[in-house]
Amino acid sequence: MDLSSAEAGLTAWLAQGFHGSMAYMESHGLKRARPAELVPGTVSVITARMDYLPRSTPEGWQALEFDRLQRPGEGIVSVYARGRDYHKVLRARLQKLSDRIAAELGPLGYRVFTDSAPVLEAELATRSGQGWRGKHTLVLNREAGSMFFLGEIYVDRALPPTEATSGHCGSCSACIDICPTQAIIAPQRLDARRCISYLTIEHAGPIPLEFRPLIANRIYGCDDCQLACPWNKFAQRSALPDFDERRGLSGQQLGTLFGWTEDEFLRYTEGGPIRRIGHERWLRNVAVAMGNALRAGEDAGIRHALQQRAADPSALVREHVAWALGV
Repeated sequence: MDLSSAEAGLTAWLAQGFHGSMAYMESHGLKRARPAELVPGTVSVITARMDYLPRSTPEGWQALEFDRLQRPGEGIVSVYARGRDYHKVLRARLQKLSDRIAAELGPLGYRVFTDSAPVLEAELATRSGQGWRGKHTLVLNREAGSMFFLGEIYVDRALPPTEATSGHCGSCSACIDICPTQAIIAPQRLDARRCISYLTIEHAGPIPLEFRPLIANRIYGCDDCQLACPWNKFAQRSALPDFDERRGLSGQQLGTLFGWTEDEFLRYTEGGPIRRIGHERWLRNVAVAMGNALRAGEDAGIRHALQQRAADPSALVREHVAWALGV
């Protein structure tokens, strides 16, 4: 598996600091582009995708998701994060698939990955025919849009390659135009430091002042570039109950979410991807959204809820509460 042609782009992206504080992106050097260095003996890579739209997703769901932005008192969690943690679901299924392949082919050395190691997932997916790289950098498939997770099986067996597909974005720039923070600085070029998903999930410190108003009521991730993409009218519903929306996360009022104690946060997010950011960052994110709600003329107890945490033990939370209150 030769990904050497991707090394220059990866190196340039890292050199420009577009990965922000995600130090793990550079800590493994070029192992991302060299599967056999990450897992010695790797000869081929099997890629897989798993659709994640909840089973109950209605027609016209993209417009309905945009409508949530018109309800500033409601917290928006990215669609993929409303159910079970995809790492656990996809990894378990890849493991079962690997065992079945080994049962057919005989002794097989393999290792499975899903967004959990230095792997160039999108590059591998596009080269293996899962789709093409959209201008938002995500993989697009003509039958499934981009609402899916990617996974890989590194194997020590030579397998016949599948052909890559051609791109079908044409002159469309919907994803670039819709991005609230203009994080997509050019087709297939993302400055993660500006991305709301990065700011609300990966970034551990204070959210830069310039981006706080642009976050609106998004409290975990952002789907705008995918919602605007015409190809996502073909996005597939998941066949699994794992990605159904959990009670308490979708359509919830900001004041309620901000009132969660750490124990409640851990209970409501158990088994889901949101838990990884911890209670402190959760409160930081919700405080920003509450500040934006106040600026949009929405109160409904928001100011009082913020004032209750004005003396929070966390300096990070206190800073964002103060900003939200306009102090």
